[in-house]
Amino acid sequence: MTSLAHTRADFPALNQNVGAHPLVYLDNAATSQKPRAVIDAISRYYERDNSNVHRGLHALSMRSTDGYEAARKRTAQFINAADPAEIIFTRGTTESVNLVAQSWGAANLRAGDVILLTEMEHHSNLVPWQQIAQRTGATLRYVPVAGENAQHGLDLDALDKLLTPEVKLFAFTHISNTLGVINPVAELCARAKKVGALTLVDAAQSIGHEPLDVRALDCDFLAFSGHKMCGPTGIGVLYGRRALLDAMPPWQGGGGMITSVEYFNTTYKPSPERYEAGTPDVSGAIGLHAAMDYLDAIGRPLIAGHDNSLAAQARAALAELPGIRILGPEQNSKRGGLVSFAFNEVHAHDVVTFADQDGVALRGGHHCNQPLMRKLGLSSTTRASFYIYNTPEEIDALIKSLHKILKFFGS
Repeated sequence: MTSLAHTRADFPALNQNVGAHPLVYLDNAATSQKPRAVIDAISRYYERDNSNVHRGLHALSMRSTDGYEAARKRTAQFINAADPAEIIFTRGTTESVNLVAQSWGAANLRAGDVILLTEMEHHSNLVPWQQIAQRTGATLRYVPVAGENAQHGLDLDALDKLLTPEVKLFAFTHISNTLGVINPVAELCARAKKVGALTLVDAAQSIGHEPLDVRALDCDFLAFSGHKMCGPTGIGVLYGRRALLDAMPPWQGGGGMITSVEYFNTTYKPSPERYEAGTPDVSGAIGLHAAMDYLDAIGRPLIAGHDNSLAAQARAALAELPGIRILGPEQNSKRGGLVSFAFNEVHAHDVVTFADQDGVALRGGHHCNQPLMRKLGLSSTTRASFYIYNTPEEIDALIKSLHKILKFFGS
Protein backbone atom coordinates (compact mmCIF):
# COMPACT_ATOMS: atom_id res chain seq x y z
CA MET A 1 0.00 0.00 0.00
CA THR A 2 1.25 3.45 -0.92
CA SER A 3 1.03 5.63 2.17
CA LEU A 4 -1.13 8.74 2.01
CA ALA A 5 -0.30 9.69 5.59
CA HIS A 6 1.00 13.05 4.38
CA THR A 7 -2.59 14.06 3.61
CA ARG A 8 -3.45 14.14 7.34
CA ALA A 9 -1.90 17.58 7.69
CA ASP A 10 -4.48 18.91 5.21
CA PHE A 11 -7.41 18.12 7.54
CA PRO A 12 -7.66 20.44 10.55
CA ALA A 13 -10.26 18.33 12.38
CA LEU A 14 -7.84 15.42 12.67
CA ASN A 15 -5.43 17.49 14.74
CA GLN A 16 -7.23 17.04 18.05
CA ASN A 17 -7.58 14.74 21.01
CA VAL A 18 -10.73 13.03 22.17
CA GLY A 19 -10.24 12.95 25.89
CA ALA A 20 -6.65 11.90 26.43
CA HIS A 21 -6.27 10.18 23.06
CA PRO A 22 -5.51 11.41 19.54
CA LEU A 23 -8.55 11.24 17.32
CA VAL A 24 -8.77 8.11 15.16
CA TYR A 25 -11.57 8.91 12.74
CA LEU A 26 -13.00 5.72 11.22
CA ASP A 27 -16.51 6.95 10.38
CA ASN A 28 -15.90 8.04 6.81
CA ALA A 29 -18.82 6.13 5.32
CA ALA A 30 -21.08 8.49 7.29
CA THR A 31 -19.14 11.63 6.38
CA SER A 32 -15.56 12.49 5.55
CA GLN A 33 -13.44 15.23 7.08
CA LYS A 34 -12.76 18.36 5.05
CA PRO A 35 -9.34 19.49 3.82
CA ARG A 36 -8.10 23.03 4.26
CA ALA A 37 -8.47 23.60 0.50
CA VAL A 38 -12.25 23.10 0.75
CA ILE A 39 -12.61 25.18 3.90
CA ASP A 40 -10.61 28.00 2.32
CA ALA A 41 -12.63 27.91 -0.92
CA ILE A 42 -15.87 28.32 1.01
CA SER A 43 -14.39 31.10 3.15
CA ARG A 44 -13.15 32.96 0.06
CA TYR A 45 -16.58 32.79 -1.50
CA TYR A 46 -18.30 34.29 1.54
CA GLU A 47 -15.56 36.86 2.09
CA ARG A 48 -15.46 38.09 -1.51
CA ASP A 49 -18.15 36.79 -3.87
CA ASN A 50 -21.27 36.12 -1.79
CA SER A 51 -24.31 36.95 -3.92
CA ASN A 52 -27.27 35.26 -5.54
CA VAL A 53 -26.68 33.60 -8.89
CA HIS A 54 -28.09 33.88 -12.43
CA ARG A 55 -30.35 36.89 -11.96
CA GLY A 56 -27.93 39.67 -11.05
CA LEU A 57 -25.90 41.89 -13.36
CA HIS A 58 -23.55 43.33 -10.76
CA ALA A 59 -19.98 42.13 -10.25
CA LEU A 60 -20.55 39.92 -7.19
CA SER A 61 -23.52 38.15 -8.74
CA MET A 62 -21.60 37.48 -11.92
CA ARG A 63 -18.63 36.11 -9.96
CA SER A 64 -20.95 33.95 -7.89
CA THR A 65 -22.68 32.65 -11.03
CA ASP A 66 -19.33 31.93 -12.67
CA GLY A 67 -18.19 29.95 -9.64
CA TYR A 68 -21.43 27.99 -9.43
CA GLU A 69 -21.46 27.05 -13.11
CA ALA A 70 -17.74 26.26 -13.06
CA ALA A 71 -18.55 23.72 -10.35
CA ARG A 72 -21.15 22.15 -12.63
CA LYS A 73 -18.62 21.84 -15.45
CA ARG A 74 -16.04 20.40 -13.04
CA THR A 75 -18.54 17.82 -11.80
CA ALA A 76 -19.33 16.75 -15.37
CA GLN A 77 -15.61 16.30 -15.98
CA PHE A 78 -15.17 14.43 -12.67
CA ILE A 79 -17.64 11.70 -13.71
CA ASN A 80 -17.13 12.06 -17.49
CA ALA A 81 -20.65 13.23 -18.25
CA ALA A 82 -21.21 14.28 -21.87
CA ASP A 83 -22.70 17.67 -21.01
CA PRO A 84 -22.68 19.96 -17.92
CA ALA A 85 -26.47 20.20 -18.39
CA GLU A 86 -26.59 16.56 -17.22
CA ILE A 87 -25.48 17.70 -13.75
CA ILE A 88 -28.16 18.79 -11.29
CA PHE A 89 -27.15 20.09 -7.88
CA THR A 90 -29.21 18.74 -4.98
CA ARG A 91 -28.81 18.52 -1.22
CA GLY A 92 -27.34 15.02 -1.45
CA THR A 93 -27.89 11.45 -2.61
CA THR A 94 -31.22 11.23 -0.84
CA GLU A 95 -32.66 14.25 -2.61
CA SER A 96 -31.23 13.08 -5.93
CA VAL A 97 -33.04 9.73 -5.67
CA ASN A 98 -36.24 11.43 -4.56
CA LEU A 99 -36.04 13.78 -7.53
CA VAL A 100 -35.95 10.87 -9.98
CA ALA A 101 -38.70 9.00 -8.13
CA GLN A 102 -41.04 11.97 -7.91
CA SER A 103 -40.33 13.41 -11.37
CA TRP A 104 -39.50 10.54 -13.71
CA GLY A 105 -41.37 7.97 -11.63
CA ALA A 106 -44.61 9.93 -11.32
CA ALA A 107 -44.61 10.65 -15.06
CA ASN A 108 -43.70 7.19 -16.31
CA LEU A 109 -44.71 4.45 -13.88
CA ARG A 110 -48.10 2.76 -14.02
CA ALA A 111 -49.87 -0.25 -12.53
CA GLY A 112 -48.15 -3.40 -13.75
CA ASP A 113 -44.75 -1.76 -14.00
CA VAL A 114 -41.89 -3.01 -11.80
CA ILE A 115 -39.15 -1.15 -9.95
CA LEU A 116 -36.21 -3.48 -9.31
CA LEU A 117 -34.00 -2.85 -6.27
CA THR A 118 -31.55 -4.97 -4.27
CA GLU A 119 -31.79 -6.25 -0.73
CA MET A 120 -28.70 -4.23 0.27
CA GLU A 121 -30.13 -0.78 -0.51
CA HIS A 122 -29.82 2.14 1.88
CA HIS A 123 -33.21 3.45 2.97
CA SER A 124 -32.61 6.48 0.72
CA ASN A 125 -32.71 4.19 -2.33
CA LEU A 126 -35.63 2.19 -1.01
CA VAL A 127 -38.21 4.41 0.71
CA PRO A 128 -38.63 6.83 -2.28
CA TRP A 129 -39.45 3.85 -4.50
CA GLN A 130 -41.95 2.50 -1.98
CA GLN A 131 -43.65 5.89 -1.97
CA ILE A 132 -43.84 6.25 -5.74
CA ALA A 133 -44.97 2.61 -6.12
CA GLN A 134 -47.86 3.30 -3.76
CA ARG A 135 -48.80 6.40 -5.77
CA THR A 136 -48.59 4.83 -9.22
CA GLY A 137 -49.56 1.21 -8.64
CA ALA A 138 -46.12 -0.08 -9.65
CA THR A 139 -44.63 -2.99 -7.72
CA LEU A 140 -41.22 -3.61 -6.17
CA ARG A 141 -38.88 -6.53 -6.69
CA TYR A 142 -35.55 -7.19 -4.97
CA VAL A 143 -32.38 -8.89 -6.15
CA PRO A 144 -31.42 -11.15 -3.23
CA VAL A 145 -28.24 -10.82 -1.22
CA ALA A 146 -26.48 -14.17 -1.19
CA GLY A 147 -25.48 -15.89 2.03
CA GLU A 148 -22.21 -15.76 3.91
CA ASN A 149 -20.74 -18.58 1.84
CA ALA A 150 -21.15 -16.27 -1.16
CA GLN A 151 -19.78 -13.40 0.95
CA HIS A 152 -22.99 -11.38 0.79
CA GLY A 153 -22.73 -10.44 -2.88
CA LEU A 154 -25.80 -10.09 -5.06
CA ASP A 155 -27.36 -13.31 -6.31
CA LEU A 156 -26.71 -12.57 -9.96
CA ASP A 157 -28.15 -15.93 -11.01
CA ALA A 158 -31.55 -14.67 -9.87
CA LEU A 159 -31.24 -11.49 -11.92
CA ASP A 160 -32.38 -12.97 -15.22
CA LYS A 161 -35.67 -14.07 -13.65
CA LEU A 162 -36.18 -10.66 -12.08
CA LEU A 163 -35.19 -8.51 -15.07
CA THR A 164 -38.32 -8.94 -17.15
CA PRO A 165 -39.85 -6.48 -19.65
CA GLU A 166 -42.11 -5.20 -16.84
CA VAL A 167 -39.09 -3.67 -15.12
CA LYS A 168 -38.94 0.04 -15.94
CA LEU A 169 -36.14 1.01 -13.56
CA PHE A 170 -33.32 -0.89 -11.82
CA ALA A 171 -31.91 1.15 -8.91
CA PHE A 172 -28.94 -0.20 -6.98
CA THR A 173 -25.95 0.80 -4.90
CA HIS A 174 -22.40 0.75 -6.21
CA ILE A 175 -20.83 -0.07 -2.83
CA SER A 176 -22.95 -1.29 0.07
CA ASN A 177 -22.61 0.96 3.11
CA THR A 178 -22.99 -2.07 5.41
CA LEU A 179 -21.47 -5.00 3.55
CA GLY A 180 -18.73 -3.16 1.68
CA VAL A 181 -19.66 -5.21 -1.41
CA ILE A 182 -18.63 -3.61 -4.71
CA ASN A 183 -21.35 -4.34 -7.23
CA PRO A 184 -20.54 -4.83 -10.94
CA VAL A 185 -22.22 -1.64 -12.11
CA ALA A 186 -21.42 -1.86 -15.82
CA GLU A 187 -22.66 -5.46 -15.98
CA LEU A 188 -25.87 -4.63 -14.12
CA CYS A 189 -26.55 -1.64 -16.39
CA ALA A 190 -25.94 -3.72 -19.51
CA ARG A 191 -28.30 -6.45 -18.35
CA ALA A 192 -31.00 -3.91 -17.50
CA LYS A 193 -30.63 -2.26 -20.90
CA LYS A 194 -31.37 -5.56 -22.67
CA VAL A 195 -34.92 -5.50 -21.29
CA GLY A 196 -35.38 -1.76 -21.81
CA ALA A 197 -35.06 -0.80 -18.13
CA LEU A 198 -33.46 2.46 -17.02
CA THR A 199 -30.79 2.36 -14.30
CA LEU A 200 -30.04 4.53 -11.28
CA VAL A 201 -26.76 4.06 -9.41
CA ASP A 202 -26.33 5.12 -5.79
CA ALA A 203 -22.67 6.15 -5.79
CA ALA A 204 -22.59 7.69 -2.31
CA GLN A 205 -19.98 5.21 -1.03
CA SER A 206 -17.85 5.10 -4.16
CA ILE A 207 -17.66 8.62 -5.57
CA GLY A 208 -14.72 9.84 -3.52
CA HIS A 209 -12.90 6.52 -3.40
CA GLU A 210 -12.38 5.44 -7.00
CA PRO A 211 -12.71 6.72 -10.57
CA LEU A 212 -16.26 6.90 -11.92
CA ASP A 213 -17.15 7.23 -15.60
CA VAL A 214 -20.88 7.42 -16.24
CA ARG A 215 -20.44 6.85 -19.96
CA ALA A 216 -18.35 3.72 -19.42
CA LEU A 217 -20.84 2.45 -16.83
CA ASP A 218 -23.66 3.31 -19.27
CA CYS A 219 -26.05 4.23 -16.45
CA ASP A 220 -29.05 6.51 -16.93
CA PHE A 221 -28.94 8.21 -13.54
CA LEU A 222 -26.24 8.41 -10.86
CA ALA A 223 -26.52 10.07 -7.44
CA PHE A 224 -23.95 11.10 -4.85
CA SER A 225 -23.25 13.45 -1.94
CA GLY A 226 -20.43 15.94 -1.51
CA HIS A 227 -19.89 15.39 2.20
CA LYS A 228 -18.64 11.83 1.74
CA MET A 229 -15.89 12.95 -0.68
CA CYS A 230 -14.18 15.73 1.31
CA GLY A 231 -16.81 18.28 0.26
CA PRO A 232 -19.27 20.23 2.39
CA THR A 233 -22.59 19.00 3.69
CA GLY A 234 -25.79 20.09 1.97
CA ILE A 235 -24.58 19.65 -1.62
CA GLY A 236 -25.13 16.62 -3.82
CA VAL A 237 -25.41 15.68 -7.47
CA LEU A 238 -27.84 13.93 -9.73
CA TYR A 239 -26.42 12.92 -13.09
CA GLY A 240 -28.99 12.07 -15.74
CA ARG A 241 -28.88 11.56 -19.47
CA ARG A 242 -29.80 14.84 -21.12
CA ALA A 243 -32.70 13.41 -23.14
CA LEU A 244 -34.24 11.94 -20.00
CA LEU A 245 -33.86 15.12 -17.97
CA ASP A 246 -35.35 17.32 -20.67
CA ALA A 247 -38.38 15.02 -20.91
CA MET A 248 -39.06 14.89 -17.16
CA PRO A 249 -41.38 17.36 -15.42
CA PRO A 250 -39.94 19.62 -12.70
CA TRP A 251 -40.53 18.39 -9.19
CA GLN A 252 -40.38 21.75 -7.37
CA GLY A 253 -41.54 25.17 -8.49
CA GLY A 254 -40.07 28.58 -7.83
CA GLY A 255 -37.63 31.13 -9.10
CA GLY A 256 -34.79 30.26 -11.45
CA MET A 257 -36.40 27.28 -13.15
CA ILE A 258 -38.89 29.14 -15.33
CA THR A 259 -38.90 30.74 -18.75
CA SER A 260 -42.19 32.56 -18.35
CA VAL A 261 -44.87 32.78 -15.66
CA GLU A 262 -48.46 33.90 -16.14
CA TYR A 263 -51.23 33.75 -13.56
CA PHE A 264 -52.55 30.44 -14.85
CA ASN A 265 -49.62 28.93 -16.73
CA THR A 266 -45.84 28.52 -16.53
CA THR A 267 -43.22 27.39 -19.02
CA TYR A 268 -40.01 25.83 -17.73
CA LYS A 269 -36.36 25.97 -18.62
CA PRO A 270 -34.54 22.86 -19.82
CA SER A 271 -32.21 20.85 -17.61
CA PRO A 272 -30.50 21.60 -15.31
CA GLU A 273 -32.30 24.81 -14.35
CA ARG A 274 -35.76 23.25 -14.29
CA TYR A 275 -34.68 21.07 -11.33
CA GLU A 276 -32.98 23.79 -9.28
CA ALA A 277 -35.83 25.94 -8.01
CA GLY A 278 -34.90 28.80 -5.71
CA THR A 279 -31.53 29.96 -4.45
CA PRO A 280 -29.06 27.08 -4.72
CA ASP A 281 -26.26 26.13 -2.35
CA VAL A 282 -23.64 28.21 -4.12
CA SER A 283 -20.97 27.85 -1.45
CA GLY A 284 -21.58 24.10 -1.36
CA ALA A 285 -21.01 23.80 -5.10
CA ILE A 286 -17.80 25.83 -4.81
CA GLY A 287 -16.65 23.65 -1.93
CA LEU A 288 -17.47 20.54 -3.96
CA HIS A 289 -15.37 21.91 -6.83
CA ALA A 290 -12.43 22.32 -4.46
CA ALA A 291 -12.93 18.78 -3.11
CA MET A 292 -12.83 17.28 -6.61
CA ASP A 293 -9.67 19.19 -7.39
CA TYR A 294 -8.14 17.97 -4.14
CA LEU A 295 -8.99 14.31 -4.79
CA ASP A 296 -7.75 14.37 -8.37
CA ALA A 297 -4.48 15.97 -7.26
CA ILE A 298 -3.92 12.83 -5.15
CA GLY A 299 -5.30 10.46 -7.78
CA ARG A 300 -8.45 8.39 -7.44
CA PRO A 301 -6.82 5.06 -8.42
CA LEU A 302 -4.28 5.64 -5.64
CA ILE A 303 -7.08 6.47 -3.20
CA ALA A 304 -8.95 3.27 -4.10
CA GLY A 305 -5.89 1.12 -3.50
CA HIS A 306 -5.16 2.83 -0.19
CA ASP A 307 -8.70 2.52 1.17
CA ASN A 308 -9.19 -1.07 0.08
CA SER A 309 -5.83 -2.05 1.55
CA LEU A 310 -6.78 -0.59 4.93
CA ALA A 311 -10.09 -2.47 4.81
CA ALA A 312 -8.25 -5.72 4.06
CA GLN A 313 -5.85 -5.10 6.95
CA ALA A 314 -8.75 -4.36 9.29
CA ARG A 315 -10.71 -7.41 8.21
CA ALA A 316 -7.77 -9.72 8.75
CA ALA A 317 -7.09 -8.28 12.20
CA LEU A 318 -10.76 -8.39 13.20
CA ALA A 319 -10.96 -12.06 12.21
CA GLU A 320 -8.52 -12.85 15.02
CA LEU A 321 -10.92 -11.57 17.68
CA PRO A 322 -13.20 -14.03 19.53
CA GLY A 323 -16.95 -14.14 19.10
CA ILE A 324 -17.02 -11.90 16.03
CA ARG A 325 -19.07 -12.02 12.85
CA ILE A 326 -17.69 -10.03 9.91
CA LEU A 327 -19.96 -9.09 7.05
CA GLY A 328 -19.08 -8.88 3.38
CA PRO A 329 -16.35 -10.19 1.10
CA GLU A 330 -12.98 -11.59 2.08
CA GLN A 331 -11.42 -10.72 -1.27
CA ASN A 332 -9.87 -7.27 -1.35
CA SER A 333 -10.97 -6.73 -4.95
CA LYS A 334 -14.65 -7.16 -4.01
CA ARG A 335 -14.68 -4.94 -0.91
CA GLY A 336 -14.69 -1.16 -0.62
CA GLY A 337 -13.02 0.77 2.17
CA LEU A 338 -15.19 -0.35 5.08
CA VAL A 339 -15.77 -3.32 7.37
CA SER A 340 -18.90 -4.08 9.42
CA PHE A 341 -18.84 -6.57 12.27
CA ALA A 342 -20.84 -7.77 15.24
CA PHE A 343 -19.79 -9.40 18.51
CA ASN A 344 -21.86 -12.19 19.99
CA GLU A 345 -21.85 -10.69 23.49
CA VAL A 346 -21.37 -6.92 23.01
CA HIS A 347 -23.91 -4.60 21.40
CA ALA A 348 -22.67 -2.32 18.64
CA HIS A 349 -23.67 0.81 20.58
CA ASP A 350 -21.53 -0.33 23.52
CA VAL A 351 -18.60 -0.95 21.19
CA VAL A 352 -18.88 2.55 19.71
CA THR A 353 -19.31 4.21 23.11
CA PHE A 354 -16.31 2.48 24.68
CA ALA A 355 -14.12 2.93 21.58
CA ASP A 356 -14.84 6.66 21.73
CA GLN A 357 -13.16 6.72 25.14
CA ASP A 358 -9.98 5.66 23.33
CA GLY A 359 -10.46 8.36 20.71
CA VAL A 360 -11.66 5.90 18.04
CA ALA A 361 -14.70 7.13 16.09
CA LEU A 362 -16.83 4.27 14.72
CA ARG A 363 -20.45 3.92 13.64
CA GLY A 364 -22.91 1.55 15.30
CA GLY A 365 -26.49 0.74 14.36
CA HIS A 366 -28.50 -0.54 11.42
CA HIS A 367 -26.83 1.94 9.01
CA CYS A 368 -30.19 2.69 7.33
CA ASN A 369 -30.29 -0.95 6.23
CA GLN A 370 -33.06 -2.34 8.42
CA PRO A 371 -34.48 -4.89 5.93
CA LEU A 372 -30.98 -6.21 5.22
CA MET A 373 -30.20 -6.45 8.93
CA ARG A 374 -33.34 -8.49 9.53
CA LYS A 375 -32.38 -10.84 6.70
CA LEU A 376 -28.95 -11.30 8.27
CA GLY A 377 -30.45 -11.91 11.72
CA LEU A 378 -28.91 -8.79 13.21
CA SER A 379 -30.24 -5.66 14.85
CA SER A 380 -27.03 -3.68 14.38
CA THR A 381 -23.35 -3.83 13.51
CA THR A 382 -20.26 -1.78 14.24
CA ARG A 383 -18.71 -0.23 11.15
CA ALA A 384 -15.16 1.00 10.59
CA SER A 385 -14.69 2.94 7.35
CA PHE A 386 -11.49 4.34 5.90
CA TYR A 387 -10.24 7.20 3.80
CA ILE A 388 -7.13 8.87 2.48
CA TYR A 389 -5.93 10.21 5.84
CA ASN A 390 -6.22 6.92 7.75
CA THR A 391 -3.12 4.86 8.47
CA PRO A 392 -2.22 1.25 9.31
CA GLU A 393 -1.33 2.46 12.81
CA GLU A 394 -4.93 3.55 13.28
CA ILE A 395 -6.07 0.01 12.49
CA ASP A 396 -3.78 -1.11 15.30
CA ALA A 397 -5.41 1.46 17.61
CA LEU A 398 -8.84 0.12 16.65
CA ILE A 399 -7.89 -3.48 17.42
CA LYS A 400 -6.27 -2.48 20.72
CA SER A 401 -9.45 -0.69 21.75
CA LEU A 402 -11.61 -3.69 20.78
CA HIS A 403 -9.44 -5.99 22.90
CA LYS A 404 -10.05 -3.71 25.88
CA ILE A 405 -13.79 -3.71 25.22
CA LEU A 406 -13.97 -7.49 24.99
CA LYS A 407 -11.99 -7.82 28.20
CA PHE A 408 -14.29 -5.38 30.00
CA PHE A 409 -17.38 -7.32 28.95
CA GLY A 410 -15.75 -10.64 29.79
CA SER A 411 -15.96 -11.89 26.22
